[in-house]
Order: sequence, then structure tokens, then C-alpha cells
Amino acid sequence: QVQLVESGGGLVQPGGSLRLSCAASGSIFSIYDMGWYRQAPGKQRELVAVKTSDGSTNYADFVKGRFTIGRNNAKKTVYLQMNSLKPEDTAVYYCNMGRAGTTVGWGQGTQVTVSS
Repeated sequence: QVQLVESGGGLVQPGGSLRLSCAASGSIFSIYDMGWYRQAPGKQRELVAVKTSDGSTNYADFVKGRFTIGRNNAKKTVYLQMNSLKPEDTAVYYCNMGRAGTTVGWGQGTQVTVSS
């Protein structure tokens, strides 16, 4: 059974940066696609970025040029570097593990708050 644990959230001022991490255990990490989603209060969960098992990346339009997703298969970790943060980026960020379009696990979420 896969376990995903996020870290790195917090409070940051507009224009600032944060780096989220998600550590996986209990699975062969490299064969899975890894993604970050977010959910703001009163809104549906939405895809932020995904890094597939073959190294391809995909970003939501609202984060292109500001966020970067990376993964380290040896450490079973996926990262999300977030720069130029905006108040509208405030949300709970979730790590996701999947394969062939099927989710196999979610993290517990980490709060990101962008406010002055």
C-alpha cells in the first residue's frame, strides 16, 4: 500500500517562493506518474502539474512559468518549486500517484497560504 507524505507548505508573501516535497513509501516509485493538485476553499480539486514515469511534464496554464515539478526516483520523492506566488495560489496542495490514468494514492495535503 502506497503512502505519500507532503511537506513544505506554509505562509508566504505575494511574490515569494515555496518548495513542496512528497515522499513515497511502499511502492515501486519510478513506474508511476506523480502529480500535484490543489484545492482552494469552496472549489474543486484541480491539477497543478504532473511528471510522468517517462519524464514528461504537464502544467496547468495558471502556473506555467512560475512552478516547476521534479522528481528523484532514487529518493522516491516528487517536488514542486513554486515561485512568484500569488494570493490565488492559496490552497491545500496534494501529492498524487497514478498509472495509466488511475490514481493509486493521495497524500494528506499541505496548506499553502499566500498573503501579505
